Amino acid sequence: MNLFKSFLFVFALFLFACNDKGKKQDAKSDTYETSKMTISEIESKNPKKFLKVEGRDKHNLIGQTVVKGKISNTATVAVYKDVTIKISFFSKTGTLLEEDEETIYNEVKPGETLEFKSKFYAPKGSSDVKLNIINAKASN
Repeated sequence: MNLFKSFLFVFALFLFACNDKGKKQDAKSDTYETSKMTISEIESKNPKKFLKVEGRDKHNLIGQTVVKGKISNTATVAVYKDVTIKISFFSKTGTLLEEDEETIYNEVKPGETLEFKSKFYAPKGSSDVKLNIINAKASN
Protein backbone atom coordinates (compact mmCIF):
# COMPACT_ATOMS: atom_id res chain seq x y z
CA MET A 1 0.00 0.00 0.00
CA ASN A 2 2.84 2.39 0.87
CA LEU A 3 4.52 1.59 -2.47
CA PHE A 4 1.28 2.37 -4.29
CA LYS A 5 1.02 5.81 -2.61
CA SER A 6 4.63 6.59 -3.53
CA PHE A 7 4.04 5.56 -7.11
CA LEU A 8 0.89 7.69 -7.28
CA PHE A 9 2.73 10.68 -5.81
CA VAL A 10 5.60 10.40 -8.35
CA PHE A 11 3.12 9.99 -11.20
CA ALA A 12 1.21 13.13 -10.10
CA LEU A 13 4.46 15.16 -9.94
CA PHE A 14 5.41 13.97 -13.41
CA LEU A 15 1.97 14.88 -14.78
CA PHE A 16 2.02 18.44 -13.35
CA ALA A 17 5.60 19.00 -14.48
CA CYS A 18 4.62 18.17 -18.05
CA ASN A 19 1.73 20.64 -17.96
CA ASP A 20 3.95 23.50 -16.74
CA LYS A 21 6.34 22.97 -19.64
CA GLY A 22 3.44 23.18 -22.08
CA LYS A 23 2.31 26.49 -20.59
CA LYS A 24 5.84 27.88 -20.73
CA GLN A 25 6.10 26.78 -24.35
CA ASP A 26 2.84 28.59 -25.20
CA ALA A 27 4.07 31.77 -23.51
CA LYS A 28 7.32 31.60 -25.47
CA SER A 29 5.35 31.09 -28.68
CA ASP A 30 3.17 34.17 -28.01
CA THR A 31 6.22 36.31 -27.31
CA TYR A 32 7.87 35.09 -30.47
CA GLU A 33 4.81 35.93 -32.60
CA THR A 34 4.59 39.49 -31.28
CA SER A 35 8.30 40.06 -31.71
CA LYS A 36 8.12 38.85 -35.31
CA MET A 37 6.44 42.10 -36.40
CA THR A 38 8.96 44.32 -38.06
CA ILE A 39 9.34 48.01 -37.36
CA SER A 40 7.85 48.73 -40.75
CA GLU A 41 4.72 46.68 -39.99
CA ILE A 42 4.25 48.34 -36.60
CA GLU A 43 4.59 51.84 -38.05
CA SER A 44 2.37 51.05 -41.04
CA LYS A 45 -0.47 49.80 -38.83
CA ASN A 46 -0.35 52.76 -36.39
CA PRO A 47 -0.10 56.02 -38.35
CA LYS A 48 -1.77 58.09 -35.61
CA LYS A 49 0.99 57.09 -33.20
CA PHE A 50 3.75 58.42 -35.47
CA LEU A 51 2.11 61.48 -37.04
CA LYS A 52 1.75 64.78 -35.19
CA VAL A 53 -0.15 67.85 -36.37
CA GLU A 54 -0.06 71.43 -35.17
CA GLY A 55 -1.42 74.61 -36.65
CA ARG A 56 -2.89 78.05 -36.28
CA ASP A 57 -5.69 79.99 -37.89
CA LYS A 58 -6.34 83.50 -39.15
CA HIS A 59 -9.07 85.23 -41.12
CA ASN A 60 -8.60 86.53 -44.64
CA LEU A 61 -10.26 89.53 -46.33
CA ILE A 62 -13.25 87.59 -47.67
CA GLY A 63 -14.21 86.09 -44.30
CA GLN A 64 -12.61 82.68 -44.63
CA THR A 65 -10.66 81.03 -41.86
CA VAL A 66 -7.24 80.05 -43.13
CA VAL A 67 -5.69 77.14 -41.25
CA LYS A 68 -1.93 76.78 -41.65
CA GLY A 69 -0.41 73.66 -40.19
CA LYS A 70 2.45 71.21 -40.09
CA ILE A 71 2.35 67.42 -40.13
CA SER A 72 5.42 65.73 -38.65
CA ASN A 73 6.33 62.08 -39.18
CA THR A 74 8.23 60.64 -36.20
CA ALA A 75 8.42 57.12 -37.68
CA THR A 76 11.79 55.61 -38.56
CA VAL A 77 10.81 53.68 -41.68
CA ALA A 78 7.19 54.28 -42.74
CA VAL A 79 6.22 56.87 -45.33
CA TYR A 80 2.63 58.12 -44.95
CA LYS A 81 0.34 59.60 -47.58
CA ASP A 82 -3.21 60.93 -47.80
CA VAL A 83 -3.27 62.18 -44.21
CA THR A 84 -6.80 62.95 -43.01
CA ILE A 85 -7.12 65.68 -40.39
CA LYS A 86 -10.12 66.61 -38.25
CA ILE A 87 -10.48 70.37 -37.84
CA SER A 88 -12.66 71.41 -34.90
CA PHE A 89 -13.99 74.95 -34.44
CA PHE A 90 -14.70 76.14 -30.89
CA SER A 91 -16.39 79.20 -29.40
CA LYS A 92 -14.78 81.49 -26.79
CA THR A 93 -16.43 79.40 -24.07
CA GLY A 94 -15.03 76.13 -25.47
CA THR A 95 -18.24 74.89 -27.09
CA LEU A 96 -17.70 72.75 -30.19
CA LEU A 97 -19.36 74.54 -33.09
CA GLU A 98 -18.38 72.47 -36.10
CA GLU A 99 -16.02 69.76 -37.28
CA ASP A 100 -14.59 69.33 -40.76
CA GLU A 101 -12.24 66.80 -42.32
CA GLU A 102 -9.44 67.65 -44.69
CA THR A 103 -7.20 65.18 -46.53
CA ILE A 104 -3.68 66.26 -47.41
CA TYR A 105 -2.70 64.39 -50.58
CA ASN A 106 1.09 64.40 -50.14
CA GLU A 107 3.67 62.03 -48.75
CA VAL A 108 5.34 62.60 -45.40
CA LYS A 109 8.67 60.78 -45.16
CA PRO A 110 10.28 59.66 -41.88
CA GLY A 111 11.62 62.61 -39.90
CA GLU A 112 10.01 65.05 -42.35
CA THR A 113 7.57 67.89 -41.64
CA LEU A 114 5.00 68.84 -44.27
CA GLU A 115 3.31 72.24 -44.29
CA PHE A 116 -0.27 72.67 -45.48
CA LYS A 117 -2.88 75.39 -45.78
CA SER A 118 -6.68 75.02 -45.91
CA LYS A 119 -9.49 77.54 -46.15
CA PHE A 120 -12.89 77.22 -44.50
CA TYR A 121 -15.95 79.30 -43.85
CA ALA A 122 -15.91 78.84 -40.10
CA PRO A 123 -19.16 79.02 -38.14
CA LYS A 124 -20.13 82.35 -36.66
CA GLY A 125 -18.66 82.87 -33.19
CA SER A 126 -15.69 80.55 -33.63
CA SER A 127 -12.52 81.70 -31.92
CA ASP A 128 -10.35 78.59 -31.64
CA VAL A 129 -9.34 75.79 -33.99
CA LYS A 130 -7.93 72.38 -32.98
CA LEU A 131 -6.38 69.82 -35.31
CA ASN A 132 -6.21 66.02 -34.91
CA ILE A 133 -4.92 63.24 -37.14
CA ILE A 134 -7.72 60.83 -38.05
CA ASN A 135 -5.92 58.46 -40.40
CA ALA A 136 -3.21 58.05 -43.01
CA LYS A 137 -2.11 55.40 -45.47
CA ALA A 138 1.30 53.82 -45.39
CA SER A 139 3.02 54.26 -48.72
CA ASN A 140 4.58 51.05 -50.07
